[in-house]
Amino acid sequence: MGERTREELLNRVTSLVRSLPGAARIYGLCARVDPGEVVARTVAGVDYVKNPHWAEVADAQLRLLAGDDLDAPVEMHRRTLWLAVPLETSGARAELSAAFATAWAELSATLGLPPAPVPAHEVADVQQRARQMAAEFGGGLELHPARPAEIVWMHQHAVARGLDEPLLAESERSELRGSRLVSGVLRAPSHADLGHVRILEGGSDEPEPERTAVRGRSARGKGKSAQRVGRRWLQVESEAGSSYQAHLALAEMPRKFLAAGGDFLADLDRLPFGVDWVSDLKLVPTQKVAEEIKRKKRDLVDQAEQYAAQRETGLPEDMHDAAEDLGDLGARAARNSVEVEVQSVTVMTVWGESPAECERRAGALHSRMRGANYRLVRPVGGQEELFALTLPATATPPATRQYTQHQLGEDWAMHGAFTGQSFGDPTGAMIGFSQDVGTVTPTLLDIANAPMQNASASFGIAGDLGGGKSVLLKMIASSIVDRGGRVIAIDRTKRREWAAFAQSAAPGRCQVVDAAKAELSIDPLRVFADPAVGARYALSYLTVQLGVGPMTEYGALLKRAVAQAGTTSFPCMAEVLVALEEMATGEGTRAHNAASLTEWLRVAADEPLAAAVFDPELPVLDLACGMSSDFVVITTAGLTLPPREAVTHPELMRNQPLEALIGRAVLYLIAAIGREVAFADTRFTLIPLDEAYWLTSSAEGQALVDEIVYDGRKHGAGVGLGCHDVRELGSDTTLGLLAYRFISRTCDPVLAARGLEWLGLPGDDPDLLRTVTTDLSPFGKKARAGEILGRDPRMQIGRFKVLVPGVERLLADIFTHPEATASTDQMGDGASTTGGLSAAVSASLTSRVPAHQAQQG
Repeated sequence: MGERTREELLNRVTSLVRSLPGAARIYGLCARVDPGEVVARTVAGVDYVKNPHWAEVADAQLRLLAGDDLDAPVEMHRRTLWLAVPLETSGARAELSAAFATAWAELSATLGLPPAPVPAHEVADVQQRARQMAAEFGGGLELHPARPAEIVWMHQHAVARGLDEPLLAESERSELRGSRLVSGVLRAPSHADLGHVRILEGGSDEPEPERTAVRGRSARGKGKSAQRVGRRWLQVESEAGSSYQAHLALAEMPRKFLAAGGDFLADLDRLPFGVDWVSDLKLVPTQKVAEEIKRKKRDLVDQAEQYAAQRETGLPEDMHDAAEDLGDLGARAARNSVEVEVQSVTVMTVWGESPAECERRAGALHSRMRGANYRLVRPVGGQEELFALTLPATATPPATRQYTQHQLGEDWAMHGAFTGQSFGDPTGAMIGFSQDVGTVTPTLLDIANAPMQNASASFGIAGDLGGGKSVLLKMIASSIVDRGGRVIAIDRTKRREWAAFAQSAAPGRCQVVDAAKAELSIDPLRVFADPAVGARYALSYLTVQLGVGPMTEYGALLKRAVAQAGTTSFPCMAEVLVALEEMATGEGTRAHNAASLTEWLRVAADEPLAAAVFDPELPVLDLACGMSSDFVVITTAGLTLPPREAVTHPELMRNQPLEALIGRAVLYLIAAIGREVAFADTRFTLIPLDEAYWLTSSAEGQALVDEIVYDGRKHGAGVGLGCHDVRELGSDTTLGLLAYRFISRTCDPVLAARGLEWLGLPGDDPDLLRTVTTDLSPFGKKARAGEILGRDPRMQIGRFKVLVPGVERLLADIFTHPEATASTDQMGDGASTTGGLSAAVSASLTSRVPAHQAQQG
């Protein structure tokens, strides 16, 4: 995340903390994600009866996530955040009534009596206080009231961690579990189906685990009590089975840390297993904080005087540190009258299917936190109390207060409680797996739906050769076609790779138009039904072909010749030559210029490469029928382009070979045809333009790209631009309007810095530069191929690995290795095979964006 984005998030969280009442509790829970839940989001909004090809892709992804080729299903979860705030009672009478109700509830449960009903006026009072408290929350974070079913899910999740627990997705849509007023009192449904739970500290009734011998002595020789001490986990038995959980409390943290490195709660998502956490907060106003600081300063002065009288070596170093901390704390507290002190107790929970797995995960979490100078403790005999803290609406166990950490609100906000990794769209095509989290987390993109959300559907991809740009472009294109959209691609490659991919990925639904063979006329005066549109593109084509400016004398003559050709009985580009020849008859500068244009244009028109534009005998390309397929590819193999260096040097451009100048102009015209077809279609249409510099290098081509980007949202269309340098994507305005942005491996530091700044990240950050230049799809490591940095329209930045669905028609021609077969390409480009999925998980543990680059969820 960029510095500005991080600062905005910190300000929002700080404002929220300062607006909380005297106590609050924040939960970060890992909700289990079912493979069917993921696939349901990939087919949402798609009629897979009419689009059976997408149903085929969804089925392959379901089998992949369900672990059909693995020993066990893939472990998936998503981070969910919950804020619980106790409602304060108003007045002594209300407090007395609440205390009496609590005492009676405990007594009635012991006697087997029904609890006392809650009258309607108390319900109304509580609801009013809840609405008022919610309105007072600051920070601008998106908060919504939890459903009763979601609160029940929190209890179910705590009991069944690691087991086949209920899905949160079902509770998010459920209207059950809620109470209602009946005859003036509150009636709640029965929760007997939650069942009974048995909690065993250390699993005391389980057989003793085997111990290994150490130096000739067995660990059993230490006695039964020593074995119990080593079993610092909780066995929670329910109808779902036995859940083995380890609860670790944060006992110590660094005295000082930066916002970029203090988000340890967000860092938990990077572990290869789920970690729940809860932070129980007590908030103290700044006035009390100032008084407490004064008292501690007086105590510190007294201690210093005692040390000075008893010791000749001076004060201990920790006293100097304490004095510095108190001074800094006092100055910061006095700077803001609304600042609060946060007294927090933070508990982290891991789990496993067996005590050994639970122990291993607890050890990994402890080592990870210790490496960042955070100390965790796992108290023997205190697991049940820490477990109780993770339940909603429970009182804070007194024993947990020994783990209290004292910080100001702005410091606590740096811990990343509200920071998440959620790059991508809620629904759409699954293009790969996130590398910002340690467990398998699918990444979804729904580019075709962006116009419906008032966002641009255009995107850009920048990176080195072999960095994965073409594979990602083809993945997005094929998903749009399979989901009911349309793609019009321009294939400049000599291998005709896009044509081959379309024919294998969409057999029977694709069409290949070979523009270089001049089998169909692409004469703009003949192709476009609207004469004004045809004249506009004809003039732009001619200015590009001849290298003259539209606002020069030559440009004015061309415009007049095009207009005259449009009024003939057979409007075509050949009539433009006739019109120029007529203008050249006579004397004067105008005739001389017309004669020059005629000679120049005749040179180009006589070339076979330009026959598709100037030959009036060719059958015309029918935009209504001839390009009506779902996947249209216009190949231009044989049309060459000037080098990029010639674009900015007019003298060098004039000396380019004729075939290069013709190729540049014809390619512009083909792109214009694609634009018109895309804008006229009622379906969403994507125009992929790989190596986009061939179009953006001219003013006319840049204007065409700008037009697609500017107006594509209104017409349900978008352009996908591929390049090596983000400057090749077009003007600064175009760069700024691309809603989706991707960066693949870019070894050159200058180009990498430009790409990072385009994503909204600091281009001078050494960690990020190292990530883009050396740690994205590292050269020679096939299992790491396909790693991409991306930004979506929600300004969320993330890192993911592209995985191609395990569908033969998609795997056949999507890769571009010259000598590799399909099976080896799958390894090289991260295809969705069993090995590919394992590689995606292992890569996510070793290579990712630095911790401080996580984006708000």
